[in-house]
Amino acid sequence: MKEITFKNKSSTLIYRDYLNRLKKNLKHSSAKDRKNILMEFNSHIFEGIQRYENIEVNETENLMEVLNKLGDPQDVLKPMIAEKKLEEATRTFNPIHVFKALVLNITNGVKYIFFAFLYLVLIGFLFVIGAKISNPKEVGLYFKDGGFYLLGKMKPQLMESINAKEVLGNWFIPFFLLLTILLYIIVTFLMRITARRK
Repeated sequence: MKEITFKNKSSTLIYRDYLNRLKKNLKHSSAKDRKNILMEFNSHIFEGIQRYENIEVNETENLMEVLNKLGDPQDVLKPMIAEKKLEEATRTFNPIHVFKALVLNITNGVKYIFFAFLYLVLIGFLFVIGAKISNPKEVGLYFKDGGFYLLGKMKPQLMESINAKEVLGNWFIPFFLLLTILLYIIVTFLMRITARRK
């Protein structure tokens, strides 16, 4: 990105300070997004200054007017960064990007709280799988009287006394692993669809 040149030294300092504040707020964005956003802001600044070019007004005042209209970088960039991170997360299906996107968007509506809850359920499934690996005789999916009773840990003595039965046996880990992967894909895809509807 080519920086705008100013006649006045104070205008140059104000301009560079604004760009540095933009860069600071974009540090967690991808290089491509950072470059595009900086170019877009630079273009707005250049176009704004051009409007005042033939008017006999101080260059620094013109620049300050343009920057005030653009707004504080932190306030302007927050929703933009949250949206870009959401696009990246739903495009790549990367769990780290999904987590960051949810953190950035959690205040943007109830739907993101709902998606965060769904992802927490998936994390719970992974913990249950880990518990099954470390304690295979007591962890499982238990049914009692033909209906669901418990997903978790139960002592064998209690299982016998209440007549509960672990229904998945050796298929517990593959079933919940496959269920977790499938639900992760579905939830992320649903998040992508709702993000596009904005």
